[in-house]
Amino acid sequence: MAATRSKPRNIEQYIAACAPEVRAVLRHLRSTIKRAAPPETEELISYGMPAFALHGILVYFAAFKNHIGLFPPIRGDAKLQAAVAKYAGPKGNLKFPLDQPFSYALVTKIVKFRVRQNLAKARKK
Repeated sequence: MAATRSKPRNIEQYIAACAPEVRAVLRHLRSTIKRAAPPETEELISYGMPAFALHGILVYFAAFKNHIGLFPPIRGDAKLQAAVAKYAGPKGNLKFPLDQPFSYALVTKIVKFRVRQNLAKARKK
């Protein structure tokens, strides 16, 4: 992982610690997530990774040598699961290769889906 030198306290520190060629992708990813999520969504570092939370974690992301990881796995929407299938790793977490154009539109769909899931869970409690 590119951002392991010291523990970041916030997402900006995490991005700053990554390889220069990945920072623009991470900043765009961060802004994509922020636009897709409601304004009350919280940014934090959890498990050493940038995360966004609204009634629980919406998504985490992390920079690796050859890809950007997006977590947790997508469950509960067959159409969205089919759309992310080409990015799915062994445990269902998503791996977006750095040598291919990044699918920010897909990330927007993922975040909006996760918001709906988390809000539905929160209403049940």
